Parts: sequence; C-alpha cells; structure tokens
Amino acid sequence: MLGVIQVSFDLSLARGLDYYTGVIYEAILTGDATMKDGEVPAVGSVAGGGRYDGLVGMFDPKGQHVPCVGVSIGIERVFSILESRAKEAGGKGIRTVETQVMVASGQKNLLEQRMKVCTLLWNAGIKTEMLYKRNPKLLNQFQYSEREGVPLLVIVGEEETVKGGVKIRDTHTREEDFVEMAALVPELNKRLAECQHSERV
Repeated sequence: MLGVIQVSFDLSLARGLDYYTGVIYEAILTGDATMKDGEVPAVGSVAGGGRYDGLVGMFDPKGQHVPCVGVSIGIERVFSILESRAKEAGGKGIRTVETQVMVASGQKNLLEQRMKVCTLLWNAGIKTEMLYKRNPKLLNQFQYSEREGVPLLVIVGEEETVKGGVKIRDTHTREEDFVEMAALVPELNKRLAECQHSERV
C-alpha cells in the first residue's frame, strides 16, 4: 500500500528565501507519523521547496535563464520523528552502529587478550568491536555500549582469564555471568537471537 498523500492549497504559505519565482510547497508528516496518543511530533515541516527560475543564472557568467524546481528534505527532522516513535514503542532510540558485542576490560595490560577474543568472535561472524586504547577505563566502555545500543559486552579480566573464560554483561539489565571460552560463541549467538526476538516483539 502506498497510502494517501493529502494536498492542501494555502495562499498564506511563505518561505523565507527570496529566490523563489513561482509555486512553493512544504511537506509535513501525518497519519502513520503520529504517536500512540494521537499527536504528531512537533518538528515542523520535513521537506520544502519550490520554483526558482533565476537562481542558476546568478552563478552563470553568461547569465543564462535556467528554469528550475527543487526540494530539500530535513533529514535531522525525519530522524527526530523516527527516534521519538522508537522510544514511544518502548525502545531506547535508533542505533547508530551495527555492533553486537563490545569486548571490554577494566584492568591494565589485557590488550592482547581483548584482541584474541575479538578475533574469535569475528571469525564466528559476530559483529564485534573494542576501544582501541591500551588501557581504557571500564566505565567508558560501559557508557559507550549503552549510548550506542550495543546489546552485549564480553569482559576480559585477569581472574576470568585464569579460569579460562570471560564475563558476559547484558547492557540493558547490567547482569554479568561467567562463561568458559569454549562456550562463548554459542552463548553469545543464543543471547543475540533472544535480543532480536524481543526487538521484533
């Protein structure tokens, strides 16, 4: 279904730029853009444009007359509406990264161990990243994951390394569980599948 586009003719419509020479138009979102309470996010128009026959000639040394019609889209306003709808639906907003797992550490001199875990997860097809500092602060890694919506963290620590495993931290609940390295990939795949299911629901 393509839906219905409602068009209204308004003689009071005005745009602030003086190079328009004919009809002008603006677009606002209605219908599916509304929130649960029936309100439309107050962002104003999401697109606008019109006819500006003299604009191109202003930049042409020969002053040629080039008829033009154009439109611009307010990407930031569109994303603002999408983010509001996502939050209204119970989410935390729009994810800006595809990262599924953040490999973190709160102790010094564990860069090599973090890189080994990243390599293991990359080879398993899990979208993984880490902060490329030698000794990043654990709080910064937690905050990054929460801010970017990375669902899971794998925490590498000296004690866990001695035991032959790591901790898995759920970004949303902040719960941590110890997992042996041999079971890490299956456990992550299981949790990631659960995350995707909960997002669809």
